[in-house]
Amino acid sequence: MSGIGASGVILLVLIALLLFGPNKLPELGRAFGRTLREFKKGANDLMDDPKDRGTQRVDVSAEEADKPKADRRLPE
Repeated sequence: MSGIGASGVILLVLIALLLFGPNKLPELGRAFGRTLREFKKGANDLMDDPKDRGTQRVDVSAEEADKPKADRRLPE
């Protein structure tokens, strides 16, 4: 599969210009840019620290680990 190329890009720009008009096209470009930026920011947030989210380390002493489960209670 090959890329679109220069003539394909020119054709797409002309079609978009005919469909949306010269006044609406810059506005659509800005909206697309904002959407792409928000998507990238969200993807980077997910990729940065996935191990820090939703995990808490709980230390249990050996004394508490030996107790039967019925006697264990959650901290209040």
